Amino acid sequence: FDPLSAILQFGEKMGQIPRVLSWRNMLVLSLAINFSLILKILKGDRERVDSWDRTAYVSIWPVVSTTASGSSSLSSASCNYSKIEEDDDRTINLKFGDPMVYERYWQENGEVTTMVIPGWQSLSYFSDENNLCWFLEPELGKEIVRVHKVVGNAVTQDRFIVVGTGSTQLYQAALYALSPHDDSGPINVVSTAPYYSSYPLITDCLKSGLYRWGGDAKTYKEDGPYIELVTSPNNPDGFLRESVVNSSKGILIHDLAYYWPQYTPITSAADHDVMLFTASKSTGHAGMRIGWALVKDRETARKMIEYIELNTIGVSKDSQLRVAKVLKVVSDSCGNETAKSFFDHSYDAMYERWKLLKQAAKDTKRFSVPDFASQRCNFFGRVFEPQPAFAWFKCGEEIVDCEKFLREEKKILTKSGKHFGDELSYVRISMLDRDTNFNIFLHRISSSSNSTL
Repeated sequence: FDPLSAILQFGEKMGQIPRVLSWRNMLVLSLAINFSLILKILKGDRERVDSWDRTAYVSIWPVVSTTASGSSSLSSASCNYSKIEEDDDRTINLKFGDPMVYERYWQENGEVTTMVIPGWQSLSYFSDENNLCWFLEPELGKEIVRVHKVVGNAVTQDRFIVVGTGSTQLYQAALYALSPHDDSGPINVVSTAPYYSSYPLITDCLKSGLYRWGGDAKTYKEDGPYIELVTSPNNPDGFLRESVVNSSKGILIHDLAYYWPQYTPITSAADHDVMLFTASKSTGHAGMRIGWALVKDRETARKMIEYIELNTIGVSKDSQLRVAKVLKVVSDSCGNETAKSFFDHSYDAMYERWKLLKQAAKDTKRFSVPDFASQRCNFFGRVFEPQPAFAWFKCGEEIVDCEKFLREEKKILTKSGKHFGDELSYVRISMLDRDTNFNIFLHRISSSSNSTL
C-alpha cells in the first residue's frame, strides 16, 4: 500500500488536490502517514507484549480457590515449597510485618479504589470543625463505623473516633492522655511478655517525665497507678490476651490491630475504653500511615487529639480519603454474593500459609510453632484456628540462638525473641511477605535436618 499514490489518484478523480501542495509537501505528508502506520503496528505489538507480561506476572502469585467442602487451596504452581528453585545467594527478609501478601488482591481490584484528588482539595487544616477530632475526614469516620459493624469486631456506638498517623502515633497519644500530668513522676507502662518489640522503644524514646517502660506485666509488683498494654491477638505469638495485673489502679490500652477475621475468629465485639486499630494490618495499606482509636471517655479522646495537634497538627487528609475508599470497598465486598470478599480472600491466603508452615515444621522436627484452640467466628459463621500475621517460631534445643542460626545458615532474617522479652530460642517471622519469599523460606526450613548441624 502506497499512501502517496492513493492520495494522487483520489485527488485526480475528485479534482480536490490543492495547487498549493508541492511535491515536497506531498512527500512530507506521505512520510507522516507511513510513520503513523508504523506506530500503530508497534502499538499493537506492545499491547501483545504487555498482555504477556501481565500474564507472566500474575502466574507467580497463588490462585486461591475454595473447594466444594469450603476448604481453601492454592494452584499447584504456587506455595509448593518442594519444587522451588533455591537461590543460595539471596537473603530472605521476614523480620518486618510488611503486608505485601495483600498486594495481588488490590492489583486485581485496583480500579475500584483508584481516586483523583484535585489540587485545590485538602488545603485547610480543618476537616470538620464541629467534631471533637476536627482533623478527622467525615467520610473516613463513616467507613470506620461501617466496617466494624460489618465485621462485628468492635463497639462503635457512643465512642469518639481519633485518627492518627498509624497506630504508633495513637499509642503515644494514649500514653500522653492517660498519664497523670502532675508531679507524681512518670507512670509505669507494662505488657505481658512476649510483647510487641517496639513498645519499650516507643515508650522510652523521648525519656518523658509522664511515663516510662515498666517491663513484663506478669512480674509487675509495684504499687500505684500503671498503664497496661493488652495486645489481642498478640504480636508476636498470635494468642488472644487479657490484662494480667490484678489492681484497681490500672489503666488499660487495647491494641487490636490484628483483631480481624483473616487472623483470628471474631467471637464478640470488643468493648474497651481505648481500642487501637490500623489500616496496615486490616487491609494491608501500611504506606498510607492511617490508624484510628475508638475511645469511650471524652476527656481521654480530647487529650489524645491535643497530643496529635502538638505532634503533627492533624493527619493527612489525602491518606484519610484513600483509606475511606479502601474501607468502603472492603465493606461492599462482604455483601457481594457473586465474588469472594476481601476477608474471604485474605483468610484463604493465611490459611494456606499456616497449613504449609505447620507441615514443614512437623516434617523437620527442628522447629515448632504454637498450637491454637479453634473457636467459632461470628463473621464467617464457622469454627477455625487463629492464623496470625506472625509466626512465633521456636528452634530445637540443639540451636541456642535461633535468629543467628537462621541468618547464618539459612540466610533468613528474623527478629530475635530477646526483643520481645523472651528467650533466644524464639524468633518472630512475618507471614505477610510476598509468596516468592515465603515459598523460599518454606523450602529452606524444610530442607533442614539434624544431620546438617
